Amino acid sequence: MNTTEKITVLPEAVTHWLRYLSAEKRYSIHTVNAYQRDIQILLGLYPSIPLDKIQNTQIRSAIARLHSQDYTPRSLARILSTWRSFYKWFSIHYHLTINPTVDVKAPKVPRTLPKALSADQAKTLLDTGLNLSSHDPIAARDQAMFELFYSSGLRLSELVNVDIQFHKEGQYESQGWLDLNEKEVTVIGKGKKTRLLPLGEKAIQAIEYWLSKRPLLLKTSTPPEDQYALFLGERGARISPRVVQIQLKKLGIKSNIPANIHPHILRHSFASHLLQSSQDLRAVQELLGHSNIATTQIYTRLDFQHLAKVYDQAHPRAKRKK
Repeated sequence: MNTTEKITVLPEAVTHWLRYLSAEKRYSIHTVNAYQRDIQILLGLYPSIPLDKIQNTQIRSAIARLHSQDYTPRSLARILSTWRSFYKWFSIHYHLTINPTVDVKAPKVPRTLPKALSADQAKTLLDTGLNLSSHDPIAARDQAMFELFYSSGLRLSELVNVDIQFHKEGQYESQGWLDLNEKEVTVIGKGKKTRLLPLGEKAIQAIEYWLSKRPLLLKTSTPPEDQYALFLGERGARISPRVVQIQLKKLGIKSNIPANIHPHILRHSFASHLLQSSQDLRAVQELLGHSNIATTQIYTRLDFQHLAKVYDQAHPRAKRKK
């Protein structure tokens, strides 16, 4: 049974912290809301104890209680990460002498391999879209989006934030922009880290064709901050992540690919295929924008799976059991 209480009024420190995440760290509204939900769990577990009075033993007990309520190891790791982030900030800004989250560990999260398309499946997917993008601006937009995904390994949030060119006006400043002359795209990803990524020829062709159709979706009602957005929705505003997900899933169905097609699978496929060809882990790390190479190393396991499959199929003396 869930023993947490619903907290509707947030302590001043939490409100201050959430504003900091939004205004200074520039986290998305969805990320800030997720952080708020996680900190509310802690407040619900100890409604009568001020945050600056919570002890290390109580944090440990909280994780144990949540574990007994069937929270998954992945959820517990995320929740504890939020609590650590809050208390790190809280310790600095409110002069807290002891951080109660220090040395607290969540149950180990089993590390699963990301799903990736084969090179043939990626080609089939994108070629299917190419056959649909004749005169329809929506199809042309979708083809450009998915070619850009696969060409440069963008995150979904990075893709929707790309502008036609760098633009700064008032409070608005581009978080991603194209330079077709130099065949590159600049994105500002997690932790405000800027990456300069190459554009493949297929992506450039698809984007140029989409740009010829883009005025058909640009409307007088388009918000000023979206006037420079590379990808627009049917109503003229910057395309939403949800629409990208829906359109890619539709394309996956039309392509008859037996896989759950979602935006991140194109990023995984980009990384896996690049690593298979180049064997340059550091380069793939830079292109993906991973701060820790251990995150990128998971793709070496994907690469090994590919090699092992080839071995099993091709070696006359393999006969290994799957």
